[in-house]
Amino acid sequence: MIISRQKEFKDILRVLKEQNIFIIGCGKCATRTHVGGEPEVLDMKKRLAAARKNIVGWTVLSSVCSTSWDEVLSFNPGIKKADALLVMSCGGGASVISMLSGIQVYPALDTESLGGVCRDEIMKEQCGMCGECTIWEYGGICPLVQCAKGLLNGPCGGAADGKCEVDDRPCAWDGIYEKLKKMGKLEYLEILHEPKDHSKKQRRKN
Repeated sequence: MIISRQKEFKDILRVLKEQNIFIIGCGKCATRTHVGGEPEVLDMKKRLAAARKNIVGWTVLSSVCSTSWDEVLSFNPGIKKADALLVMSCGGGASVISMLSGIQVYPALDTESLGGVCRDEIMKEQCGMCGECTIWEYGGICPLVQCAKGLLNGPCGGAADGKCEVDDRPCAWDGIYEKLKKMGKLEYLEILHEPKDHSKKQRRKN
């Protein structure tokens, strides 16, 4: 699940120069994380109207990043009156809408990481999407993103009382050690890891 957060409203207004706005929310990740579902879209509609923007319509698509634009238009004719679209989804969704619509698109969210939901708790930064996953060697914990320094070969020694000195998050390597110990796999700590091969993180080839 993609984890995003809403931009500051003043920052949205600063770039949103157009007058006639259509708002698009996402029924998947943004709804689950309460940053771009129907309640958030309606709140954004209210705030933009108070800022003297003309809201020509709004919708919450089932999934912004995989949508049929013809279908979107058929259910939302107000889009044709819009000077700009404000998209309340991850950057991937905003990019898809921009490509399909041919209308100026502004993202209302900042995409942070790939996370997940466990027992209704949102867990941020679970995966670095590196294209070279080896989390079994770390007890199922990705040090690339869960360690504040992205260390692949053990802790730095800067943590105190189980907290990282960089941002006070729990030390990922404490968690890795405890998981490997519980599974009887402490020998994995002796594996020396080379730096990540970033060529394996696939990019679009022109």
